[in-house]
Amino acid sequence: MTNRAAFMTGTRRMEIREVPMPVPMPGQVVVRLEYVGICGSDVHYYENGRIGSNIVKGDFILGHECAGVVTALGGGVGGLEPGDRVALEPGDTCGACEFCLSGRYNLCPGVIFLATPPVQGCFSNYIAFPAKLAFKLPQNVSTKDGALVEPLSVGLEAATEGGVKLGGSALVLGAGCIGLVSLLAAKAMGAGHIAVTDVVDLRLNMAKGLGASTAVNAAKQDVVKELMAASGGRGYDVVIEAAGAVATTQQAPMLVKRGGKIVLVGLTPENTFPFDFSALMGRVAEIKTIFRYKNQFPVAINALASGAINVSKIVTHEYSFDDIAEAFRVNIEERSSVVKIVIRF
Repeated sequence: MTNRAAFMTGTRRMEIREVPMPVPMPGQVVVRLEYVGICGSDVHYYENGRIGSNIVKGDFILGHECAGVVTALGGGVGGLEPGDRVALEPGDTCGACEFCLSGRYNLCPGVIFLATPPVQGCFSNYIAFPAKLAFKLPQNVSTKDGALVEPLSVGLEAATEGGVKLGGSALVLGAGCIGLVSLLAAKAMGAGHIAVTDVVDLRLNMAKGLGASTAVNAAKQDVVKELMAASGGRGYDVVIEAAGAVATTQQAPMLVKRGGKIVLVGLTPENTFPFDFSALMGRVAEIKTIFRYKNQFPVAINALASGAINVSKIVTHEYSFDDIAEAFRVNIEERSSVVKIVIRF
């Protein structure tokens, strides 16, 4: 068997090399990957070489949204067998800090997360990974959908923290991959009216196809006017900011309903900017932030298996592993045509 990995050798430079086959340590499994998604963070690293204080140094393997087939077991592994199809939750936490022990392991300061420097990612044929983070996929869930369990978990976290309720209203600002999985999560949780904004018609049309009641193009329409009209002037019970833009973050307090919640998911390029807190005071609205997710992988997989959520439609492009450099080029240079790109091994 041959193992190859795609190394980022500099900004916007990619090289596929043969690498050693992984050997499972106790508690690990080796997985032959079949699909890996390209995340926005992968694109940021590839294009800019850094995200905040996380800086790529030396040759680096991107990728953390992955699924494949178990090929080998390390000592002490139970519950999995070679041939099992699995999705990998990419963050291995310490399990002993106050956050892990309280169930909020996404806040663990000692997390080892795939493709977060200096931890190498999973754009490779084979990977050794903790068995406890390999979640078995039911027969009716493909490994292609399995690679989307990770971003779907972010959307589920956003909708859960926002408290989406049966018959309630939700607004998703930004219809990229995370915005669309947030839409899918809100719909599955029973939201009666879901509005979505973006500046790309392709994404807005996709959002409508996935169940959005209202879709507003922020480049062509008055967002606040249109969305308030669509909500009957009341605003939205839950506003999920998924664009990571200053403008959408600033719109959130003007669009949330009295007593509602704003959930900030996207990371803005600016650390500080004007924000109208006075608009929230009379509304007694709440602002929440999320970081990745916690305990959502089993929920996401069960939602896919039951048919409550279908993520397959958000994939707009699929490339073979040998064409990974082209996939990244398209993600950067043809953004308006992309919602989600997956790499097929």
